[in-house]
Amino acid sequence: MIESAFPFARTDSQTMEKIVDDERVNINHIVVEPGKAVPTHVSNSFVHQVVVRGTLSLSLEDGPATPHPAGTIVAVPFNTKMAIQNEGTETLEFFVVKAPNPRDMPPVKAI
Repeated sequence: MIESAFPFARTDSQTMEKIVDDERVNINHIVVEPGKAVPTHVSNSFVHQVVVRGTLSLSLEDGPATPHPAGTIVAVPFNTKMAIQNEGTETLEFFVVKAPNPRDMPPVKAI
C-alpha cells in the first residue's frame, strides 16, 4: 500500500488530537462543544483551519471575533495570537494544518 491512512475521533465531546506529525506537516483534529473554547495561543507555524462542522469564532491579536462557518478554510500567519471559541449551539469541528511542521519554526512571541 502506497498511501497512509490516519484515523480521527468521531465525537461531539471536547477533543484535541494530533493526527499527523511528520517532517512536512502537522495536522490536528479539534472538536469544541457549544460555549467552550480552545486556550488562547500563538500560531507556531503557518496555519490553515479547515472548518467541517459548526462555526469557528476567531479573534486574532485581541481583535474582534469573526465567525467562519463549516465549509471554510481560514489561513492564519505564523506568530499570530489567536483565540478560538464555539459561540454557537452546534458542535464545532475543524482540522488544523500546520506547514512547515512547528518543530522546524523559530520560537513564537509570548502572550
